[in-house]
Amino acid sequence: MLSPEEQLSIIKRGTVEIIEEEELLKKLKEGRPLRIKAGFDPTAPDLHLGHTVLLQKLRQFQQLGHEVYFVIGDFTAMIGDPTGRSETRPPLSREEVLENAKTYEHQVF
Repeated sequence: MLSPEEQLSIIKRGTVEIIEEEELLKKLKEGRPLRIKAGFDPTAPDLHLGHTVLLQKLRQFQQLGHEVYFVIGDFTAMIGDPTGRSETRPPLSREEVLENAKTYEHQVF
């Protein structure tokens, strides 16, 4: 396993900022796998190019021996864009959200 400093160096690649970097390093020094969670709202049936940035970062954590959790939420997808400014994010029914979540699961795994 890589040292905590080496892990942090890999994690920092491609990032602009890590909030609480010292706290992350402290956790890495504990020598146990971290639990990394990222939430995705299935507002469309397919993952898109923008998701790949976060997916690649999750993969880095996974390759470093940490536990990665891909969380598919539903609340945001069911309310859409509450400001009404984005027609690309209309409110979805529970059934639509569940169908989109199935495709997310299939695509990411």
